[in-house]
Order: sequence, then structure tokens, then C-alpha cells
Amino acid sequence: MEKTKALPKRSEIPAEYKWRLEDMYPTDADWEQDVEKAKKLAEQIAAKKGTLSESGKQLLEVLTLQDEVLKTLDQVYVYARMRRDEDNANSTYQGLTDRATALSTKVYSAISYIQPEILAIPTETLESWLKQEPGLEHYRILLDEITRFKPHTLSTEEEALLANMSEVASAPSKIFGMLNNADLKFPMVTDENGEEVELTKGRYTQLMESKDRRVRKETFEALYSTYGKFRNTIAASLTSSIKTDVFYARTRKYKSSLHSALFSDNVDISVYDNLIATIHEHLPLMHRYIALRKKALGVDELHMYDLYVPIVPDVEMKIPYNQAVETIKEALRPLGEEYGRVLAEGFSQGWIDVYENEGKTSGAYSWGAYTSHPYVLMNYQDNVNNMFTLAHEMGHALHSYHSNRAQPYTYADYKIFVAEVASTLNEALLMDHLLKTTDDKLKRMYLINYYMEQFRGTVFRQTMFAEFEKIVHAKEEAGEPLTAEKLSEIYRELNVKYHGPDMVIDKEIELEWERIPHFYRHFYVYKYATGFSAATSLAKQILGEGQPAVERYLSFLSGGSSDYPLNLLKKAGVDMTSPEPIREALAVFKGLLEEMEQLLEV
Repeated sequence: MEKTKALPKRSEIPAEYKWRLEDMYPTDADWEQDVEKAKKLAEQIAAKKGTLSESGKQLLEVLTLQDEVLKTLDQVYVYARMRRDEDNANSTYQGLTDRATALSTKVYSAISYIQPEILAIPTETLESWLKQEPGLEHYRILLDEITRFKPHTLSTEEEALLANMSEVASAPSKIFGMLNNADLKFPMVTDENGEEVELTKGRYTQLMESKDRRVRKETFEALYSTYGKFRNTIAASLTSSIKTDVFYARTRKYKSSLHSALFSDNVDISVYDNLIATIHEHLPLMHRYIALRKKALGVDELHMYDLYVPIVPDVEMKIPYNQAVETIKEALRPLGEEYGRVLAEGFSQGWIDVYENEGKTSGAYSWGAYTSHPYVLMNYQDNVNNMFTLAHEMGHALHSYHSNRAQPYTYADYKIFVAEVASTLNEALLMDHLLKTTDDKLKRMYLINYYMEQFRGTVFRQTMFAEFEKIVHAKEEAGEPLTAEKLSEIYRELNVKYHGPDMVIDKEIELEWERIPHFYRHFYVYKYATGFSAATSLAKQILGEGQPAVERYLSFLSGGSSDYPLNLLKKAGVDMTSPEPIREALAVFKGLLEEMEQLLEV
């Protein structure tokens, strides 16, 4: 579909390239029935407020009702949103989405008393009910997870006070979001054709990939000169967010804000520290990559604005959707017949909405409800990046498929800590397949460059972000002031450390902390690096061991939240409390680096 052509209307897309939401609800009237069902269940649950401490039987009844109402709500909400995503201009599904959102508020309000009432029940009482009440044992993991938070849960009055502060606490993120997404205006820059274009965050990456170094430099300086004008405002916003993190951690009696952030996943701080320490150990590899980039680009000095331009000549790798499907199926053969069967079903049975159409939501995602098969939204373009995106989203989809079929609703959803493992593993197997079947030198160089950039962006860069977060939170906890100058100084030093002697650390880059929205969701980005490392390690095991590793991996996919993320990964063969998975991933990066060095010598 050419960019110059008008986008097709939804009705013009062939049926075989559309997802089948009719598999969830044959008609909107069926959806309406579940809306009414969810309302009634919410009313039933609300009526039982204050009764959970009466008996194990009463607790079991309420938890069973909670599962039923949330399962129904999920399907109602997902269907409405995905219908709207087909064409955001469709007023019918705008209306259904608004109603589903209102219903969600009603349901979560109705069940909000359940966790506080469970926390008020003495542990010994809960334990005796678990033994006495048939059926309650099913909820043991859920109850253990709730009671694990007891030491960090305050009195009812204090909890209510903190809940009422939530809107105030989210203010720094909201203020930054409004400034960053609505109020910041960037100047015009001159593109490769000599034409002036307005710089936007969306155009920034494209312009930074330009072969014309002048365009990259001008774009880089234009972006950061704009952020520089607001450095004190954004510093106040970010430091307020950090202060909020520290306040909540201290109020809830956590050892630190880092401990607070990792507690929900039951992840020890050593995992975070191991990641940073292991990346430090392997920074010479990153420095070699920077030196290689400098050599490949043929520049006397490598600047920060030279990081995104491809280091290989233009390579035409047009990959139509149907070809991508066949390539992915072939690449994922190492995962076995059962995985392949479900994957083929997903490609052929209405799981995927393939092409862009007028009004369709942009980007890509995998979603669905417990009672339906998974769905994948794409806006497929015929290129390598989109093929990898398709493999990525199908990794999420098959993770959900296996978890939903193996686990009851209570434990089917999986934690974000492990969410990126299944998707990234698919990408690793796809890359392995492409490199094994590609003899053309330029195409190999293109693929290796693509993969090395994944390592740079997801492992090294996200770990640098994680280290920045750790430093600035520790300084706040120690009572040290965090000014714009101090934040920039810390950020600059990290860039020097991570990029090495062959990189000119331009002054502008010390302001990059200003534009990272993830810093307002504290200690989150490290999961990208750990997930990528775990997936790379698992892919290596699957390719090396075969069936035993495949069986462990499929068991992991079926785990949902029936155990903590670290335990699920350990059963699959990856111990993230050890530095070994990160070292194994970086061994793959080293192999890519060595091959690219050889190819550039030839």
C-alpha cells in the first residue's frame, strides 16, 4: 500500500486480513447482555461489603464473584476498545468504549473493599479457613500475595488518606505529559531535500536516521535547545516525582524506593544491582561497537547524533505480509509442533488485523480476553521491521494463549516482568533463522546492524536509564538537592561511561533525562533489559538443547501468575538472580560484533 495513496476505508480491507471480533461476541446485542451481567454481579459484590471476616464460606463466595465479574468486564472492555481501534471515527464504538470505561469504574469501585478486608483478617484465621473451606485453597496464592503486603499496609484511615492523595501524587507526571506532548513546540529544520519541515517527536527518529549528517546535527541541536529552555521546569517536575516515590516508600515502611518498586514482583534488589554490575563488566563491548560505528561511517569524530543512522548501505528487503508469515513460521520451528500448530491457527483464524485503514489505531499490540483467543493489531508495511514486529506480537499472543488455557482466570494474567520474554524470544529465533539463511553480504550486514541496535537500545541504554534512576533516588533519600545542573551532571557522566572514548559526548545529550517519560514510572525500565537478556538466553538453550529446553519454555508460557516471575523463569532455565543470563545475552552481542568487524574488513 503506497504512502501516496489514500488509506482504504475499513470496508475495503479483505476479510482474510481482518481480525474476527465476532469470535468474542457474534453481535453487539450479545455484548449488551454481558454489560447487564457485569452490572448485576457488581451489585451483588457491593452488597457483601463488611462481611468477609465472618467466615471462610463468605470469603470464598466473594472471591468467586470477583473472578466472574472481572472476567466478564474484561471481555466487555476489550471488545469495545478493539472495535473502536478498527476505526476511531466510528461513533457507535466510541459510545461502546465510553460505556465500557464507565462500567469498569463501577466494577472496581464495587470490589475496592475486598483487599482491605482480607488484610484485616488475622493470618491464623485465614490459614484455618483455607484448611476447612472446600474451594478456598484455589485462592491460596492470591491470598498469600495480598497478605505479603501486610507489613506495608497502613490503617484503614491512613490508607484512605493516601488513596485521596493519588491525584496529587500523579501531578508531576501529568504536568510533564502536558508540557512534553501538548505545549512544547520545536523549530523548523531543513531536510535532505533542502525543504523546511517542522520538527516533532514523531519525526525526530526518522531525521536522526538521515544519511545527511547536517540534517542529523541540526535535528539533534534543535530538539535539545528546545528542551534546554525548560530545564528548570522539567527538573522541578522530575524531582517532585522522585520525592513522591520516596515519600510513599517511607510511609509504607519499605527500605527504599527501589525496594518498594521491586516488591510487587517479589524481585530482590540484587537482581537490579546484578544487571548494572554485569553491564559495567561488559562495557568494553559497547565501546567496541561505538568504535566500529565510527569506522563504518568514516568520520573523524563520532557524535551522539551519529548513533541512529544505519552503518551499512541501503538494502532493499521488501517483505510482503504473506512472506513474513511463512518466514516466521519457519523460524519458530525450533519451538515444536504444538507451538507451530497454534501459531498457524493464529495466522489463519482471524487473530490478526493486518493492514492500516482510515481511522485505525496506529502501532501494534497483542490483546484479548480470557474467554477469547488472543488478538493482534498491526499496521503492516512490507519491511523487515514490520516482520519482526509481527513475530514480537505473536509471541505475546501465544504467551496469553498458553496461560489462558493452562491457568484458571485467577492466575492467567502474567506480570510485566516476564511479558517481554516471549515476544523477544520470537525475535531472537527469527533473527537466528534469517542469519542462517542469508548469504548476501549486504543483507547480512543489515540484519546484524539491526540486531546490534536492539542490544544497544534495549540492554545497554535501558540499563543506563536504570542506573540513572538508582543514583537520583538514592541522592533524594540522602537529602541531597537535585537541581537541573546536578541531574545533567549525573546523566553526562553515565553517557561518558557507557559510550567510551570513541564517542564525543555532545553537551546537548546531558539534557536527555528531560524527555524520558519512563522516569515518571520509577524503576520500570530495567525490565526491558532483563526481559531481553532472559529471552536471548532461552533462545540459545532452545537452539542448543532442543526438546528439553522447549518443554521448559512451554511450561513457562503456561505459568501465568501461578508463581512469582523469577521462579517461573528459573523453571524455564534462566536464573535472573545470577548474572549468567545477561552474560549469555552479551556473548551473542559479542559474536555479532566480531562478524560485523570481519565483514567491514573484507
